[in-house]
Amino acid sequence: MELANHIKIKDLAIDDRPREKMISRGPMSLSDAELVGIMIGSGNGEMTAVDIARSLLNKYNNNLNELGLATVKDLMKIKGIGEARAVNILTAMEIGRRRASAEPRIKQQITSSHDLYKVFASHISDLNHEEMWAIFLSPKMKIISTHQLSKGGTKSTVVDVRLLTKMALDDNANSIVLGHNHPSGEVQPSKEDFNLTKTVKNAVNLFDIRLLDHIIVGNNKYYSFSDENEL
Repeated sequence: MELANHIKIKDLAIDDRPREKMISRGPMSLSDAELVGIMIGSGNGEMTAVDIARSLLNKYNNNLNELGLATVKDLMKIKGIGEARAVNILTAMEIGRRRASAEPRIKQQITSSHDLYKVFASHISDLNHEEMWAIFLSPKMKIISTHQLSKGGTKSTVVDVRLLTKMALDDNANSIVLGHNHPSGEVQPSKEDFNLTKTVKNAVNLFDIRLLDHIIVGNNKYYSFSDENEL
């Protein structure tokens, strides 16, 4: 029988191609065979990568735990699996095993403006130019992420408020904190600092996100808009 009409992955509808499906729907939407197929990469002219993956999984009773116990030589006994593909598959199995046994990262909880200052100072103290950063916080005041927003000259920096708001929404932040440095070492806010704080506060409030504070980092000291009742 000729195999010229055998279906190849590139001939499938886009939503049925594993890589495109992962991008559009996320990894949870893929079957075990589709995930292993992505690791295999390509077919062999007779079978697609997913076909090879199905054959491989059948050998191990469609059980990923059993597959994870295989060796490179074991996997190479499957048609379409060479050494490189076997190594890729077992590497993924090992990463999954290590992830399952890893301790979850404990997110730092913020309890004061000084906690915020320490986070920002680790990024922007002692710089000879201004940088603006943001901390995104969960409802329980734990740090979700930190982001550099802009990098400026010796006197000022700017912030794309729309981008900041989008980043906060993408990270599902309940509140945010701005932080920037003054290369002069002085921490008294400028007129521009006040204006930016007000602009950001009004923008994120539209999305039920609270601007919790704005920290200015100086020479071993800081200014907190919240502590000074400037919010």
